[in-house]
Amino acid sequence: MKKNDFISWDEYFMGVAMLTGLRSKDPSTQVGACIVSEDNKILSMGYNGLPTGCSDEEFPWEREHENPLMTKYPYVVHSELNAILNYRGGHMGLDGAKIYVSLFPCNECAKAIIQAGIRTVIYDSDKYHDTPQMQASRRMFDAAGVRYYSYSRSGRKIELDI
Repeated sequence: MKKNDFISWDEYFMGVAMLTGLRSKDPSTQVGACIVSEDNKILSMGYNGLPTGCSDEEFPWEREHENPLMTKYPYVVHSELNAILNYRGGHMGLDGAKIYVSLFPCNECAKAIIQAGIRTVIYDSDKYHDTPQMQASRRMFDAAGVRYYSYSRSGRKIELDI
């Protein structure tokens, strides 16, 4: 008899995105992304963090400061963009792919997602739903025909001994 209580594709890929987000050094927000082909193969992953070569110790992680250059925002690369930039699939590209992300994409990431050819966005949290950046994301996704929907949590608990 085969096992019948295996996790679904959505649980698996959102789980990978969430696990990937745990690599982030950001003290307030850890976001992960997992890009998947139309035939359910993982193509790339990313998390929010500093660009390669920029020390986690030398750049700020603050959310607020009177000097914007002393906050994390000018420096951090979002998980979605990191996943797109990490892709090494060559000529295949990301056309038609799906991206699982633990936080709804900002307008800058929405542009990258659209330009990369990703056709579906599955997100967990949408805590910034009413901000202008997220409204712009939805407007661009709608115009470009990118489908997006909220991940439906199954309530399943998975424990890993790693």
